[in-house]
Amino acid sequence: MNAERSPQGGAADAAAPAGLSKRDLDILAFERQWWKYAGAKESAVREQFDMSATRYYQVLNALIDRPEALEADPLLVRRLRRLRSQRQRQRSARRLGFEI
Repeated sequence: MNAERSPQGGAADAAAPAGLSKRDLDILAFERQWWKYAGAKESAVREQFDMSATRYYQVLNALIDRPEALEADPLLVRRLRRLRSQRQRQRSARRLGFEI
């Protein structure tokens, strides 16, 4: 069975797992291809989602912890979780006085 694709490159809303809103799906689609937007990511976030970069990252971090997001886009969610863990380890190491 072929899943219908949305313009953002993800699965269409009808094929999305229950529990994910359109905004959640839009955020995942944006994270898949934000580098295609001209200018800084923060500007694109404000334009696309009408929220500050800080709020966007709060929403994104909560989203990637949800099993529905993992089901919707496992490769992206695992990559984002891995990057978040690496940043957390680096911050912890800096606080303790050494680099990773």
